[in-house]
Amino acid sequence: MIRTYAPCGETPLLKVLQTRDHLSVMSGITPAGHLMTLRRQKALTGSESTAFLRHLVWYLGRKLLVIWDGGRIHRSEEVKMFLDNGWSEYIHLERFPTYAPELNPDEGVWRHLKQVELTNLCCLNFQHLCMELDLAIRRMRRRPELIQTFFAQASLDL
Repeated sequence: MIRTYAPCGETPLLKVLQTRDHLSVMSGITPAGHLMTLRRQKALTGSESTAFLRHLVWYLGRKLLVIWDGGRIHRSEEVKMFLDNGWSEYIHLERFPTYAPELNPDEGVWRHLKQVELTNLCCLNFQHLCMELDLAIRRMRRRPELIQTFFAQASLDL
């Protein structure tokens, strides 16, 4: 349940300045409780997907099994070329079934961010939102046991 300051039974009305600012975030988690993110102030593309995968291989220092949804940027030509250029030796990609968010442990990250870390957040501007998101992600990174619970909630045997 989310609390507001509106009188009981009345929908609160917020008057805000509308902007075209854009915030996109990509994330990945491991069964060990690592959380990696990529944040951009534009829409993400296949190029960002490949940069993120490259970074994961470097950061984790081992071969990866990446299980992700069937998003357009994950099926892009850039990702196919990336894997064809030798990266398939280090990265094996699998897709979740079509629209199965309950199987995706990474959805737990976003649920926690939205419903716990950033709930009832009212930002002054776009930069304030970016700062609050970064702080929330840092708090989650300090709690690997929380991230591990997202795998248990998804009932994945890894």
